[in-house]
Amino acid sequence: MKFLSQEETKRISDKVMSLTKADQCEVTINGSRKGNIRYARNAVSTAGLIEDTQLAVSVAFGKKQGTATVNEFDEKSLEKAVRRAEDLARLAPENPEFMPTPSKQQFKATETFFQKTADIDPEFRAQVAAYSIENSKKNKLVAAGFFTDGTSFTSVANSNGVFGYQQDTGLDFTLTVRTEDGRGSGWVKRSVGDASKFDARAASDIAIEKALKSVDAKALEPGRYTVILEPAATSDVLAYMFNAFDARSADEGRSFLSKKGGGNRLGEKLFDEQVNVWTDPWDKDVAVLPFDAQSLLARERQDIIKNGKIASLGYSQFWAKKQGQRAVGTPGNIIMAGTSKSTEELIANTKKGILVTRTWYIRMVDPQSLLLTGLTRDGTFYIENGKIKHPIKNFRFNESPVTMLNNIDEIGKPEILSGDESQFQLLIPAMKVRDFNFTSLSDAV
Repeated sequence: MKFLSQEETKRISDKVMSLTKADQCEVTINGSRKGNIRYARNAVSTAGLIEDTQLAVSVAFGKKQGTATVNEFDEKSLEKAVRRAEDLARLAPENPEFMPTPSKQQFKATETFFQKTADIDPEFRAQVAAYSIENSKKNKLVAAGFFTDGTSFTSVANSNGVFGYQQDTGLDFTLTVRTEDGRGSGWVKRSVGDASKFDARAASDIAIEKALKSVDAKALEPGRYTVILEPAATSDVLAYMFNAFDARSADEGRSFLSKKGGGNRLGEKLFDEQVNVWTDPWDKDVAVLPFDAQSLLARERQDIIKNGKIASLGYSQFWAKKQGQRAVGTPGNIIMAGTSKSTEELIANTKKGILVTRTWYIRMVDPQSLLLTGLTRDGTFYIENGKIKHPIKNFRFNESPVTMLNNIDEIGKPEILSGDESQFQLLIPAMKVRDFNFTSLSDAV
């Protein structure tokens, strides 16, 4: 598939907008090429490449809106899509929260495209699988993994002069390795934009080592323990909290950031002073598109939590106007400040505690306190006098990320992740947290 260039998407967008007499028009064009390889039981099961390009046109007559999509770009198909969007708009009821399409925005380019990632081919994917499978076989282990890579472009335009175009790349890798008898399990996850920062052999070795070390796990009584959460374990818990930084839900009393009696908790100190979180589309490790493709607004660097205090909330255009605030593009990444300390250093500084590789099957218990329940898996270990003493059986936990971030003893080095429960790219550190609440044992490995 030939990717459309900036000039080509601009020409197509202008053509689409010229075909309508609606009060406003927005055009989004997306193209992607996604490769993958999946393997289980030490053998590749599927591999493939998916390519697609789509255009979405949205028009409005007053407060009545309609949207149509098409994946053909000849003039007849484009006109057909515009007419369909107009017909839908005329039939639609008025949207009471309708907001006009944004005025012209300035989009400062970010570094989201890496040629080495775009050049990934079937041989590269096969080699990723081979590292895991061959090394697992040597250790009498069974590997199951999934590797995906993608190259894409996004173009946005509207009838008020907004236009943005950018290409991006990324890859994701997850691997579970288990002993043949199923008594030991290890896991690893990697997410990067630049393939030169991805080492399939090193990542596979982590899962293999954890699988070997997690055999013969001992039961430990549930209770409150000091835990060291690896970045992957931390990210899926914190993702629930980061998804809740919405001003409207806070103002309407539907959030942990709601204030009793009305309003939100902006400016209040809710976390340990070590907690600093921000979004930055130009970050060198987790750069994202400089525009929000949904709202067509420019993204900005913003503090979210500053020294434990709530520094900002997200506003839709409608809610920003209602509350007298300014709307910006929704964040594409979330970055939490860390240190240079490795997980091994956090372990060395721990007299007694538990190392958690991964948290999963997480579910919300109480949105008002952000109480979550979930399980540990794929390598949970008991720490004594600064060393891993032995593997332990997995736990169910009941814990709130708000409580977690108030009980931090130490913070480690951040890692790049794409959270399973998150819409963001994440740069999240390992952390040592006291009084983490394990409520029962789990027989799963």
